[in-house]
Amino acid sequence: MGRNVISAKLDVIFKKIFTENKDMLHDFVASMLDIPSESITEITITNPEMPPETISGKFSRLDLSLRVDDRLVNVEIQVKEHADYRDRTLFYWAKLYTSELKSGEEYGDLKQTIAINIINFNMFGGEDYHTEVVTAIKDTGEIFSDKFSIHFFELKKISRKPDPKNRKELWLQYINADKEEELAMIENTNVPIMQKAVRVIYDMSEDTRMREMARM
Repeated sequence: MGRNVISAKLDVIFKKIFTENKDMLHDFVASMLDIPSESITEITITNPEMPPETISGKFSRLDLSLRVDDRLVNVEIQVKEHADYRDRTLFYWAKLYTSELKSGEEYGDLKQTIAINIINFNMFGGEDYHTEVVTAIKDTGEIFSDKFSIHFFELKKISRKPDPKNRKELWLQYINADKEEELAMIENTNVPIMQKAVRVIYDMSEDTRMREMARM
């Protein structure tokens, strides 16, 4: 019988993992956005705050807001489906897009803004787990602006069989895993960064406070 493990699809666990392991965050972002890892020179976490130490303390939103070189990136885990989720993610994208433009600056200074939504429910009809939403001209399909991008990753469409050559899918399988056997399959791919990620989950699973936060 395998040990009980906490799941990275819980936002409090997800945020703690990636705020405390910058090498894993770097690889995760590069994989999710199909950016060569070596092309990313710097990732800054702009909202590193975590929940309070006590379970009864006040929780804030646990998305992960990043500056990836000259891009603004927001990562959010959504476990439960809500009818207004599309509107909500569009609203958060818009807030992030306008957040850094100061009085007197040009609109052209607005940065490419990307939302990454990892969702534990099916939103789209196709079989592909990854959907990218962009702004395009209706009649021609020409991209209106490359500064808008919202990605949805549907966990329920992820294969359970790890492929060591598909880093994006490995990260999503890692986030989706809630059994030791699933984490062991990821560890057995012998991909060093994923082996470290599995060890991080095991260590957190031994932490009484983290287990209680996950339960809450």
